[in-house]
Amino acid sequence: MPDISWDHPNPFIHEVSIEAQHIDDFQHTNNVVYLSFMAKTAWEHSKALGLDFAAYGKLNRGMVVRRHEMDYLAPSHQGDRIMCATWITGNDARLRLRRRFQFVKAETGVTLLRGMSEFVCIDIESGKPKRMPPEFIAAYKLTAHVEGDA
Repeated sequence: MPDISWDHPNPFIHEVSIEAQHIDDFQHTNNVVYLSFMAKTAWEHSKALGLDFAAYGKLNRGMVVRRHEMDYLAPSHQGDRIMCATWITGNDARLRLRRRFQFVKAETGVTLLRGMSEFVCIDIESGKPKRMPPEFIAAYKLTAHVEGDA
């Protein structure tokens, strides 16, 4: 495995493989697929922190996306293995959470994408914004510092 230059130390990594259904007419991974990988990586990290959907249900709280940003830097193709890394870079301990992402081709160490997602805490029953419970504040601690995110 090549030496990978991560944007921040100690990423949470979810590995995916590019399959035929991920490929578009340009013969590379479609941009919507990267968005789904961001969502899956965030969810896998949340579950690793002890906050799966059952925990969300018990607390009647959930984190939902408010905004995404993605910068595509290089293509990926069928058969590539992608290391999808994420860090929590913002948590106001009230409503908002921010994650950063870096996707790297496992075979070469080349960064394919950098992204950011902003989440808002909601009351699951009403769908309205609601203050984070203490369990969210404790679990969703910052894992990297990015100026302006905290």
